[in-house]
Amino acid sequence: MPLFQSASQKAFADLTDREVLALAIQNEEEDGRLYRDFADGLRDQYPASAEIFVTMAEDESEHRRRLLDLYRERFGEHIPLIRRDDIRGFIRRPSFWLQPTYDIDRLRQRAETMEAEAANVYRKAAARTSDPAVRKLLGDLADIEAGHETHARELAASVPESAKKEESETARRMFVLQIVQPGLAGLMDGSVSTLAPVFAAAFATHDSWQTFLVGLAASIGAGISMGFAEALSDDGSLTGRGHPWLRGLVCGLMTTVGGIGHTLPYLLPSFWWATGIAAAVVAVELWLIAWIRARFMDTPFLRAAYQVVIGGVLVFLTGILIGSA
Repeated sequence: MPLFQSASQKAFADLTDREVLALAIQNEEEDGRLYRDFADGLRDQYPASAEIFVTMAEDESEHRRRLLDLYRERFGEHIPLIRRDDIRGFIRRPSFWLQPTYDIDRLRQRAETMEAEAANVYRKAAARTSDPAVRKLLGDLADIEAGHETHARELAASVPESAKKEESETARRMFVLQIVQPGLAGLMDGSVSTLAPVFAAAFATHDSWQTFLVGLAASIGAGISMGFAEALSDDGSLTGRGHPWLRGLVCGLMTTVGGIGHTLPYLLPSFWWATGIAAAVVAVELWLIAWIRARFMDTPFLRAAYQVVIGGVLVFLTGILIGSA
């Protein structure tokens, strides 16, 4: 992962009113299309919920029309193509068609997040513009988008009672977004990426202390790199992912922990005992990663275990082969 943010992206705070409106128009169009995708995927099983998404898509189209009218009045007919990926830390919308199943509860949660993110963006944009008309429209849209969270909550009527608990679910989503995701990314990187250098050093030197030093350096170095990469990737003000330095700290610490776990056994003077314990620690680390993905990321455990174990074993064997050469 790169240590610094790509220079091809622009900060949201540096956008002109013209660019903000162009971005908002693109954002409303994509959100509207996503809601129609949700409706199409749910129509057969949850027709009432599908109609709510259709209504939300129509609302997004009306927002886009209002933004277009103001844009044309202020800046003319040409609208520059400004995508979400062009803006540093801007909200992202994963494609719906890639989902293998249509989970009504997950879509409801996703719709709530989308509306909250959009409202936050409009408030940020309204606060920084000096054009009264632009400020008023963006402020109005922020209020409307915030109110649309009610539409998303209406979908709960289609969900079994056991799947509800709205307040706890919202807290859980924020915990996953701000803590679990960066922590899991760090743990995966630290556990897997340090396998090759640690075991290459082990089988090249057959020296526990030298192997420990290599593992310690690899773990701390990876933790610093991943921590900075996470902190600099998104300031959290638009996506709701939380304070960037908190995410960076979580990611960096978990990266270091992931590497240190199978490095500490090499404090033992016996090389083969240390290597056996380190291999057992690796197995525990890979199992833990698979469990976290299954518990918090809605990935079936067997699929998560298969993906993690295959990658981990390949890196593990790579280190042994290189060290034994």
